[in-house]
Amino acid sequence: MTPDDLTAFRQARILLVLAVAGAEGADAERLGIYEFLAGHPLLLARAEDDPDRTTLRLAGFDDRSVAYASPAQRFVTAQLHLGRDLSALVARGLVRVTAAGRVTYRLTDEGVSMASRFTAMYAQSYITAVRIVIRRLRRLSGRKLREGLRQWLLPVSSGHVPVQQVSLKGAP
Repeated sequence: MTPDDLTAFRQARILLVLAVAGAEGADAERLGIYEFLAGHPLLLARAEDDPDRTTLRLAGFDDRSVAYASPAQRFVTAQLHLGRDLSALVARGLVRVTAAGRVTYRLTDEGVSMASRFTAMYAQSYITAVRIVIRRLRRLSGRKLREGLRQWLLPVSSGHVPVQQVSLKGAP
């Protein structure tokens, strides 16, 4: 079992994303993308010379994690939980839904209070990643966000892992 399998863990991450998103909130599609990429931010900051990569590495993110080997599958699984998790947060009074042109999720005062009480090191690292993800993606149109997501979900190349050359000479 991974932390992503725990309902409380997933819902806490949603609260943290909405806390960083602020009064603007996010629709379900963006919220799901932000939440996933903040958990796997090196999918977004892949290049060794990316200025955010060092910040993320210092926050404890490492692209040698097994999670980076199958990001598309992990994203689909995360999306399957998103609707239930949002419904539960709304039912608990931590998140409110507004419909003004599109359905948007925002924290209630109680949700803001709860999100501010998360003090674990992981929460601090995750908030760092959320800030970077939202800063980089907030202004993208829905279409551009989906196009980018297709690229970011490709497995991270393991360029730093040596590949053994195999000769096929004399092979049957």
